[in-house]
Amino acid sequence: MSEVRTLKVALLGCGNVGAQVARILLDDADALAARTGAHLQLSGIAVRNLDSERDVELPRELFTTDADTLAKDADLVIELMGGIEPARSLILTAMQNGACVVTGNKALLAQDGPTLYEEADKAGVQLSYEAAVAGAIPILRPIRDSLSGDRITRVLGIVNGTTNFILDQMDSTGAQFADALAEAQRLGYAEADPTADVEGHDAAAKAAILASLSFHTRFALEDVYCEGITKVSAADIAAAKEAGFVIKLLAIAEKITNANGEGGISVRVHPTLLPREHPLAAVRGAFNAVFIEAENAGELMFYGQGAGGTPTASAVLGDLVSAARRVVLGGPGRTETTTGFVPALPIDASTTSYYIGLDVADQAGVLARITHIFAEHGVSIEIMRQTIHRDAPSKVESAELKIVTHRASEAALAATVEAVKGLDVINSVTSVLRVEGV
Repeated sequence: MSEVRTLKVALLGCGNVGAQVARILLDDADALAARTGAHLQLSGIAVRNLDSERDVELPRELFTTDADTLAKDADLVIELMGGIEPARSLILTAMQNGACVVTGNKALLAQDGPTLYEEADKAGVQLSYEAAVAGAIPILRPIRDSLSGDRITRVLGIVNGTTNFILDQMDSTGAQFADALAEAQRLGYAEADPTADVEGHDAAAKAAILASLSFHTRFALEDVYCEGITKVSAADIAAAKEAGFVIKLLAIAEKITNANGEGGISVRVHPTLLPREHPLAAVRGAFNAVFIEAENAGELMFYGQGAGGTPTASAVLGDLVSAARRVVLGGPGRTETTTGFVPALPIDASTTSYYIGLDVADQAGVLARITHIFAEHGVSIEIMRQTIHRDAPSKVESAELKIVTHRASEAALAATVEAVKGLDVINSVTSVLRVEGV
């Protein structure tokens, strides 16, 4: 009987996710050996501070501050440090020394993924990153493998648990944004500095990764239009609910083709109204979900916990087992799936629907003037609702209009809103939000 091979596993970073990865490697060593055909030996854990408190009790002798030496001497490297440097340099060092790498670093992949993919190809090693998008949800491998024989046309994703929790709180309790954010911070869903989440930057990095895999073209962070949720008000949430919608922060990547057969890919992140019967509308709390439309498979949805140490560690270990099996069995590493170049389109080229809230003078001819402007810009109105407000003290009457358009180009919709703002019968534009799923 042949001797079972031992593979050295270096762990770079021991935060919430890293600590759970280390625990599973130690506790489930026998099961992992049976699945991979090799003993996965945790050779060390690189950290910045040896004395930091951690949620998981781990052997102290495993810890080191010498990440570079640890990365050079491993067969498999797990990078969970986050940030750009030193993570980028350590990953390159590991691959140049023949190690397969598993990472959850969405910011690095979105910013400098091509360099890492090229180095992995050159070194003949595997670069895996399932944990970079949507935590425990297995989404990247299904896109890369299961749907590789199909053509994906559209991806809609709730890929940031913090913002989904905040918007869900606002929808279910009527809370203001600031109060919902404070609750998310109290429960540990949001960081003390929540900027990356609430401004949409975290979701934008994930959108770039999803778009790259789905459309076989490299998309970087600068290709993603990004708008966060800080301007979403309790009034917006209430108006959406009254109209039968829910507001979600969506990462969207879709193929757009014009009448001449030319086009590209629109990649964007922004608050979006969804009909309450849409599958993504039912995603509550800090959960994530990705909704895919493909030519042959049709509509698919992947749902699960999008964050947290243990769920994300599950995705990391899945990649690790796959990489270890490749090392044991031999053969080339998993390469990047880009096959060509499809241009990234600016937000103006995307097609969507708008929800527009207007406070207008309650007088004859107002509706006709507004609908005329919509028609002039080639934008069709699907739904229009009017509510009359009578202010008793001033005896001034006004009306609230809620309009949902049919799909049109972003450029046409934006121009329509600007033109409507210029009407003397418009008191204010109270809300402008994009709509999907209608």
